[in-house]
Amino acid sequence: MTKHAPHIVLAGVDLERRATTSLVEQLYSGLRRAILSGQLRPGTRLPSTRAFATDNNISRNTVVSAFEQLLMEGYLEAKVGAGTCVASSLPDEILTAGNSAEPSVPLSSRSIRLSRRGDVLARERVRLLTVQGTAKPFASGHPDVAAFPIKIWARLTARRWRQRSEGLLTYGDPAGYLPLRQAIASYIRTARAVRCGEEQVIVVSGSQQAIDLITRLLTDPGDSALVEDPGYPGARAALRAAGASLIRLPVDSEGANIQQVREESSRIRLAIVTPSHQYPLGVTMTLPRRLALIQWARQQRAWILEDDYDSDYRYRGRPLPSLQGLDGTGRVIYMGSFSKTIFPSLRLGFVVLPDALVEPFRRARAVVDGHSPTPYQAVLADFISEGHFARHIRRMRTLYEQRQMALVETTRRELAGLLEVDVSEGGMHLVGWLPHGANDAHVSRAVRSCGVYASPLSACAIGNIKRGGLLLGYAGFESSQIRKGVKTLRAALEHALR
Repeated sequence: MTKHAPHIVLAGVDLERRATTSLVEQLYSGLRRAILSGQLRPGTRLPSTRAFATDNNISRNTVVSAFEQLLMEGYLEAKVGAGTCVASSLPDEILTAGNSAEPSVPLSSRSIRLSRRGDVLARERVRLLTVQGTAKPFASGHPDVAAFPIKIWARLTARRWRQRSEGLLTYGDPAGYLPLRQAIASYIRTARAVRCGEEQVIVVSGSQQAIDLITRLLTDPGDSALVEDPGYPGARAALRAAGASLIRLPVDSEGANIQQVREESSRIRLAIVTPSHQYPLGVTMTLPRRLALIQWARQQRAWILEDDYDSDYRYRGRPLPSLQGLDGTGRVIYMGSFSKTIFPSLRLGFVVLPDALVEPFRRARAVVDGHSPTPYQAVLADFISEGHFARHIRRMRTLYEQRQMALVETTRRELAGLLEVDVSEGGMHLVGWLPHGANDAHVSRAVRSCGVYASPLSACAIGNIKRGGLLLGYAGFESSQIRKGVKTLRAALEHALR
């Protein structure tokens, strides 16, 4: 089967028919310049002489003559079955021949000036707690994508494309695809006791976008915001980028404690909390703490952003009602994501807003990126409304609980005296507590060099922490991987803690 070169029109090769130099010379010089500058990389396959001539509206003989000269000088090479390509290796004298112009000096990161907001964004490390690609034990925040019912998803996707789908290909509503908003509202009213209608639900491109938009809408530079300490680094990053000052919201075994926040902090506009399953400690905020936080927001006329990031994975007891469901004054914004329950690359989440914030948020969403991809929203709407989502969640709860127990049992057996781990009522990771005085950042780097990924607890804290720990994700790994990872972790810890 004949292989065809990619049909490309080379930018930068301008042929001037009234010039004093011939078209052959112009074409030769332009291609040579493109090779020397790196525009045409070694191994790049060029179009056939016939196609090149047609694209540039010149004689094929002109192209053949220019190609032959470049072949003779070593810039190009002819390969059987592959046509004409840029030479895979160019001699040093060719790279410098006739190149008397001043060498271009690329801009360095030190030579550019970012805005204050840009500087903050560039310095934040919001993905500190995750890894890209295939995850290694014990990276946190990774669901088991291999266990996702991809055949059902593929069938729903194919069905959508078989139907008349012109409406999915045009611009969509910044608030999101209406059937998906209806499906989300129906689900969270039942599963999370959220009080809402579909008109209050806005679909976003993941939870990070929701946090970013909310902080920009509700805080001005110089305002203060409460963040759990330790807490989610992405929330801190968004607030800093918006120019807000961060105030610690201490967390203990009963969750975030608003009573420990000084009353003189009168310019607090927003509090970001994870009451159902606190990130990263995994504790649940007690009812008295929840009511106290809502009372505080009412008195301060502040907003609460409830990040309900993995509450679907609760293994014991009854499902916990949302903080938003307890609020009767419209001061709580509820946020959820499908990154942990479907798959991370879907990049779909949602916020439930008080009525007064719906239209401002919808307009802000339109400014940022218009809307999330409508075809994905349509498939997700079908996945939820036809019951596949609820069945998938039930199946993953059982699987993840088994994996948590495998991690706890293996850790207690293999890592006694090195790492303490307790059973959690839900979630996708556990905190492994190091011996008192151990530097968890140092230990994290040491174990990573041995092929085990375990983020330090201190990366989630604003200041110093009383005791170091490692975040041990288990959801995305089979029990055999967990047991093998614990054994590797033991050797790494023994070396790091000497």
